[in-house]
Amino acid sequence: MVGLEGKVALITGGANNIGACIVKIFAQHGAEIIIADVEDDLGQSVSESLGPSNCTYIHCDVTNEDHIKNAIDKTVSTYGKLDIMFNNARINDPPKPRIIDNKKADFERFLTINMTGVFLGMKNAARVMVPARSGCILSTTSLGSNLCRASSHAYCCSKHALVGLDDYDFEKVTTTLGNLKGVTLWADNVVNGALYLASDEAKYVNGHNLFIDGGFGIVNSAFKIFQYPDA
Repeated sequence: MVGLEGKVALITGGANNIGACIVKIFAQHGAEIIIADVEDDLGQSVSESLGPSNCTYIHCDVTNEDHIKNAIDKTVSTYGKLDIMFNNARINDPPKPRIIDNKKADFERFLTINMTGVFLGMKNAARVMVPARSGCILSTTSLGSNLCRASSHAYCCSKHALVGLDDYDFEKVTTTLGNLKGVTLWADNVVNGALYLASDEAKYVNGHNLFIDGGFGIVNSAFKIFQYPDA
């Protein structure tokens, strides 16, 4: 069984839908949770269902950097650390096949919440994780990041951007041939990945190429170790 005992997780958009499911499953596996959301009634309800010793709710608009800073600072002051930053807050809408049916205001709103909100979460989580030399930053993306017609122009664009933001952020917060989680690769790290894929938790994961390389495949460009020398 995947274990998160002793881990502290801040989950944005954790008040309902997939966010609430993330909160409950993480809590079931031992994590202490901070839910950060704008849906106060739902967020409080989820938090209370898990108990005050396991979960806390805080009002947080992910497009407001002060809100993000406050949520992270409260997490650290309450639990002493931040192990997992899960950027899950997002919005969606029905597909609009013709670009002329899309409004500029809606497009900008999607980018602000779905992309800028994640950027602010990553930035401020790194503020406390980098000095601690430990931490895990996760973001919820979508099938819309590679199957554009499954969603609106705005949603698809925001999720494409999020994939690039994740890759770039990972590279720039890494300063050695390792990763932000601060571990050295051992055989059991690879086996644990295989264990996950073989478990019921991965029953909906198929045809996925899971890289278990400590981030080497993405950080090497920062060190230019595979680039030809200048002529």
